[in-house]
Amino acid sequence: MTAAEQQISGNPAAMENAQARTTVTDQAKVQDIISRMDRAHETPMFHRIVTLVAAGMLMDSIDVYIGSAVASSALATHWSTVAQNSTFMSAGFLGLLVGSLLAGFVGDLKGRRVAYQINLLLFGGFTFLGAFAPNMAVLSLCRLGAGLGLGAEIVTGFAMVNEFAPMNRRGHWCAIVSLVANCGVPIAMLLCAWIIPRWSWRPLFVAIGLGAAIIWWLRRDIPESPRWLAVHGRYDEADAIVKQLEANGSEPIDAAAKADTSDTRNAGGRSLGICLLVAVVAVAATNVCSYAFTSWVPTILVKRGINLSSSLLTSTAMMLGAPVGCLIGSLLIDRIGRKRTIVPAFLFTGVFGLMYAFQTSTVSAIIVGFLLMMCLYVLMASVVAVYAPELFATKVRFRCVGFANAVAKLLNVLMPMVVGWMLTSLGVTSIFVAISAIAIASMLIVGFFGAETAQKSVG
Repeated sequence: MTAAEQQISGNPAAMENAQARTTVTDQAKVQDIISRMDRAHETPMFHRIVTLVAAGMLMDSIDVYIGSAVASSALATHWSTVAQNSTFMSAGFLGLLVGSLLAGFVGDLKGRRVAYQINLLLFGGFTFLGAFAPNMAVLSLCRLGAGLGLGAEIVTGFAMVNEFAPMNRRGHWCAIVSLVANCGVPIAMLLCAWIIPRWSWRPLFVAIGLGAAIIWWLRRDIPESPRWLAVHGRYDEADAIVKQLEANGSEPIDAAAKADTSDTRNAGGRSLGICLLVAVVAVAATNVCSYAFTSWVPTILVKRGINLSSSLLTSTAMMLGAPVGCLIGSLLIDRIGRKRTIVPAFLFTGVFGLMYAFQTSTVSAIIVGFLLMMCLYVLMASVVAVYAPELFATKVRFRCVGFANAVAKLLNVLMPMVVGWMLTSLGVTSIFVAISAIAIASMLIVGFFGAETAQKSVG
């Protein structure tokens, strides 16, 4: 120990001043990393990250949506019973719920890259193993394991792009990933229609498992988030990655001058409780409204007297609003801001939800349903993909986003019982009145309590 260090160690005031200087220096390093990330232009490295994230999210989406088709096929071939199918579906939902929570803790405490690779191994590996399940009990266990990874992928995927994207294009890139991910629904439907009748569901599980393994291999060397590294004191590692991201230059430093780059502050300086309230309400409302509409439209149309084949055609036509909505969200989210995109989308969801309740003809149902679906997926592309991760500081981002998604998954588990009761006890109209009420309440909470995060640094 030097003489100067001995003098400081024997002087409490000097030690306190030295610690304060160290803290200020560390904070300056963190702010430098964050500011440079916000201003860096897109590079091939960034595009590779976005591509691999989008590919993983697409596989995740396909895997989620094949569950019901697999259960139906197993029941039709007498390989399973109705009770076993219920266990299979519940195992998947439970995995999604727990996976969303675990991914948040692993991502915040051990690193984004660790969580990001583990979740892909889980859902790819267990889906592949499920192809060789000797009975429905084993398949349900595999579905539980796959669900852990599926729930985690949703949390880590969008947050990864959020942390790597430049500030002025962050919303655009996250919404584009959402657009790709939501293509998983029609792709899953096509794969199930083509593969299951010919070769059963097992080759489908093998294909998804192998696809996930290929993506895992391709993203094995994906870099850790420099924001997370900086917040955890690993400045040299963060600096090396940022230099690669700056290969195509950066915006002038005054472009981020108004950004609050404190790594301990949530969006707009809001308290953690307020940000968590906004995220939970917005994410849960978006998922619940979308699930209630997309999952029950054929049943609702049949109850209105439209025959089954027509209802399937009608619901498919309305589903075309999903990619259109994601595209609109990707175009608006950076141009006009988060709240100016989200608040009107919730409002129009409420309006079109009420309008849909009073449609009696097929043509009008398709038109209003298309508009309602479009608004719901503007919300998917802006709330789930962009806004929720931006509300939180780097130190707690994954945990808070994971919690919001877990609440949404829990509500989705309860939705079949609630919607079934409403259909039998309150009638078809009650579903759309409920969608409207949820959307309007969420609009008010985001509008009054949510911070605007467009063109603001995510600390």
